[in-house]
Order: sequence, then structure tokens, then C-alpha cells
Amino acid sequence: MLDRLDKEFAFGREALDVRAYRQELLSSNIANADTPGYKARDVEFSSALAGALKQNGTASNASTLKMAQPVSLSTSASLAVTSQRHMSGTATSGTSGGSTDDYGKLAYRVPNQPSLDGNTVDLDAERVQFADNALHFEAGMTVLSSQIKSMLSAITSNS
Repeated sequence: MLDRLDKEFAFGREALDVRAYRQELLSSNIANADTPGYKARDVEFSSALAGALKQNGTASNASTLKMAQPVSLSTSASLAVTSQRHMSGTATSGTSGGSTDDYGKLAYRVPNQPSLDGNTVDLDAERVQFADNALHFEAGMTVLSSQIKSMLSAITSNS
């Protein structure tokens, strides 16, 4: 039963993962607008999503996609204690979850107007791409949210 639900939401999850990754790239481009020699990077959403959904040559088996795995966080540090009542312990720090390898290759933007310092960030174009991507991310969240609400409504309806 849960496998069917997981497969139902796999496309929306992957689309949101790719949009979030693209948002990171675009914000990095904007942050480095004044960095000499910085090359603006981006990923084409449609090809990145297709690559993320590809599993053994087909996109139908989406339940074992790498990026759809839950992310967990663990920390590593030994704590210094100055009192016997302090908590002692060690934990490890690291994240697990999907890899961005399936997003496809990053592409460098071809600048409309190259700068003398080698920076290829066009701040106006990056801001437009950032806003467009954010709008599509919100739309994807709305669609996924409505799917969840309709399933909850079907589960809880008294018929």
C-alpha cells in the first residue's frame, strides 16, 4: 500500500528536488555576481528531471530513486563535561539522502555581455530565472499539497 503512495508522489518529489537544487545554483550565481572569474552555472530543468526519473531506462519504477530517499542528519562531536550532571556523548555529523548526480551535467551560461574580469553572471537574467524557478517551485508545492489533501479526503470520507 505504501509503495503505491510512494510511486504516486515520486514525480512531484523529484520535480521539487530539482527545482530546489536549481534554486541553490541560481542563488550561488547571484551571490557571486562580483567575483572575478566566476562562471554562472545552471541546470536545464526538463533534462535534469528526466535524468532523475530514469531508472533502468524507464521512468515508471520510481520507488527506488536515489533522490526520493529520506534525508537524515547525524552529528559527531565529543562533548566536554565540567560537571557529573552534564550529558556526555558522541554523535556523528553527516547527511544522507539523494545524490545530485542524477540532475544531469551542470552547464555554464553563455553571457550576453561578457565582463572584463571573466565573470559571466548577468544579474538581471539571474534574478528573472530565480523568480521563475521560485514560482514553479510554489506551483509544484501547491499541486503536491492538493494531491495529499484529496487522498486524505478520500481516506477519511464516510461512505
